[in-house]
Amino acid sequence: MPHYCFYKKARHVVVLASSDATGAEPLLQQGYEKQFEEVSALNAERALRRFADIRRDKRTDQHNFLAGAATFPLIGVLTAFAMFLLKKKAGRK
Repeated sequence: MPHYCFYKKARHVVVLASSDATGAEPLLQQGYEKQFEEVSALNAERALRRFADIRRDKRTDQHNFLAGAATFPLIGVLTAFAMFLLKKKAGRK
């Protein structure tokens, strides 16, 4: 199965076989940036679909991480407040 790499400029993505060094040079001169991801696929169309899946998963992971990063401190604050109220109530008896 051939390996493919991706070049991106703004919202345009170009798929090239990793062995196609002559096709990569003009893209780099036009301002395309080589992307980190490389995939193995039956053809360029499937490679592009896999690239889109990888990027979508990456955005989902970032969103989930940020949601968790915001939630855990909030839970900590609420727990501390609840403990404060319970200790205050226990001190009255």
